[in-house]
Amino acid sequence: MPIDIDRFTEDEFLDLHNRVTERLRLFHQMRAHGAMMNFSIGDRVTFTADGRRIIGVLTRYNRKTVTVIADAGHRWNVSPGLLGKAESPPERVVVATAPLAASRRLARSAQGSGSHP
Repeated sequence: MPIDIDRFTEDEFLDLHNRVTERLRLFHQMRAHGAMMNFSIGDRVTFTADGRRIIGVLTRYNRKTVTVIADAGHRWNVSPGLLGKAESPPERVVVATAPLAASRRLARSAQGSGSHP
């Protein structure tokens, strides 16, 4: 059924405009919400900003965006449609070493010498 807009008054146009704008806003929010559901708090994500690839952790859902804390420490509010999943960084292996003098004492006590300097 076609709408004859030539017969609308200014008030009717304003009402139509407000209804269309509100409906478009609802569609946008539904799309953003659906995109948000692809990610969870704590996920590592990536996006492009100012021509740079940013990698960080999703920390919060907002109404239309999500908050990402970048690895460099900056906080970004990003449309979820711009996000991609990032690979987790490789886990670092930390080798704890005892100070040299303590390690020598341990070596001597393991040999059963019984004497301590």
